[in-house]
Amino acid sequence: MSEHIKTEALDGVLTLRLDRLDKYNALTNTMYMALTEAINAANADESVQVVVITGGPSCFTAGNDLQDFLQSPPQYLDAPAFRFMRAVVDFEKPLIAAVARPAIGIGSTLLPHCVLVYVTRNAKLSMPFVSLSLCHEFAASLTIPAAVGQARANALLLAGESIDGETAATWGLANAAFDDGEACLAAAYAQAKKLAKQPETSLRLSKQLIKAP
Repeated sequence: MSEHIKTEALDGVLTLRLDRLDKYNALTNTMYMALTEAINAANADESVQVVVITGGPSCFTAGNDLQDFLQSPPQYLDAPAFRFMRAVVDFEKPLIAAVARPAIGIGSTLLPHCVLVYVTRNAKLSMPFVSLSLCHEFAASLTIPAAVGQARANALLLAGESIDGETAATWGLANAAFDDGEACLAAAYAQAKKLAKQPETSLRLSKQLIKAP
């Protein structure tokens, strides 16, 4: 487990917290591996009903650590970043995101894969892949237009426009926006506890049916 990924399990809810604030929680290959292991373990752990992923009340993530990725670019499907994406897609239980301030790159493309998303009003969602001479990741060409519509997806994915948390909630990328990170986290945990009390089988099957199309 990476020192930059903190885990806490309580009342059926597992929290995965990015903890690299000096680098705005930028994700390294080691962090991706730790997240993948934790999500896969949670999928098999009967005591875990819901997972919350957050960076805490002041920062979600600045996206990939470019220095780390230049040293070891994800060229193959077994690369840590792709393994993390597969773990999220295959996760059978609810995944909730609590997003404060920056959510860059995968910090935004992750969100449509979560069943619930809560953001701060001053969150900044940005997917600047094209400007970095990259194609967008994590099935964003499918999930982002489905969430916000084609015109808005073009602005986000092609023009690289950023939106704040209030706009994300209005457009459908988030469920609600809050004034500060503590309120955002509180809302995420409140919903996580509600979901953790739901019948497990019907919750899993319902999530599967919603994702099926």
